[in-house]
Amino acid sequence: MLDLMPTLGSWQPALSGQRCAVATIVACGGSVPRPTGTSMLVSEHGEVLGSLSGGCVEGAVVEAALESMRDGGSRLELFGYTAEDAFAAGLSCGGELEVHIQPADPAALAGLSALAGRDAGTGLALIRRLDAPGAVVVDDPSAFRAVASAELGRLLGNDPVVLGAAAAQLEPLLRGGRAGLVRLESPGGCDPDTEPVTLFVESRLPAPRMLVFGANDFGAALVPAGKLLGYHVTLCDARPAFTGQERFRAADQLATAWPHRYLAAEAAAGRIDPRTVVCVLSHDPKFDIPLLRTALDLNLAYVGAMGSRRSHRQRVDSLLAEGTTAEALQRLHSPIGLDLGAVTPAEVAVSVTAEIIASRGDASAAPLRDRSGPIHATTSPTPASASTARKAEPWT
Repeated sequence: MLDLMPTLGSWQPALSGQRCAVATIVACGGSVPRPTGTSMLVSEHGEVLGSLSGGCVEGAVVEAALESMRDGGSRLELFGYTAEDAFAAGLSCGGELEVHIQPADPAALAGLSALAGRDAGTGLALIRRLDAPGAVVVDDPSAFRAVASAELGRLLGNDPVVLGAAAAQLEPLLRGGRAGLVRLESPGGCDPDTEPVTLFVESRLPAPRMLVFGANDFGAALVPAGKLLGYHVTLCDARPAFTGQERFRAADQLATAWPHRYLAAEAAAGRIDPRTVVCVLSHDPKFDIPLLRTALDLNLAYVGAMGSRRSHRQRVDSLLAEGTTAEALQRLHSPIGLDLGAVTPAEVAVSVTAEIIASRGDASAAPLRDRSGPIHATTSPTPASASTARKAEPWT
């Protein structure tokens, strides 16, 4: 549901109090267009907000959502590729989606709509029960403590055993900014007539930071590219005549300070975390060397520095002479960027952001046509029947 927040507040069916159903991807496997947590709303008149697959399964999801509103039940639908039935709703990309569909209370939608104006860069999480009505909004996912939450306690029937078990699974998802299913043993234990407690968690952390050092043509091109990827972008340079230029106003924050001092101060203030990326574009040893020494001592997602191979060799020699370890230098992306044949500042910005994306995991950065196997990382869906329905109240 978090992905619908920006537009939910202006969606007419919700504003007019129409009955709606919410469909959410709760598990996926293979190559799929959208990740776990992606949601779509369907009104009682068949109007749609959002998309789950870009068109492959939406028609079937709308039909299931309308049925859910008619009988008041929730459903779990599994969509995958089938060569046997060319007319079946499925994913041509070959992946699988497990979609939970449930009636949504208009009053609850109104409450969520009130959050639509919240800055997308702020932290927010939503915990929903899929087996019963109820939802909890979490304002600060990184600091949430399940056992201390009265709202979560009520959602789980104030059962301390279930609440304790929930904490172990919920908190890593919330702090990691991830989405996922949490299945808990029901208060009835092994009673086959008692539904297990099933929660779905969506968590959004504050935007990660990109620190661009160097108020030059390359910095001006990288700032909007970083924002496009969802980073909170700071441009820092020690020279006020450069940081004051209009072309850098797109940055979320401008800092006129010696780069290494600025980075050290931000780290000391707790404003740097393991998702932070640092791009050193100043290409000036008096700035670069102390800055890179500071950056390589921190736990950062990415540290890259611009320069020729000759500049890189000189940079490495200087850093080693000043005590930077060979192990720390292995984390330095220098010369910065992937080999795309980039020449212009805009092309270099693409090269740098491509390397940042590739560095997040085990991506090869090779052309997809030269690789075999799934395009996306595989997350196996929870086994489920193609279509199951049960009576359930709307989530609130």
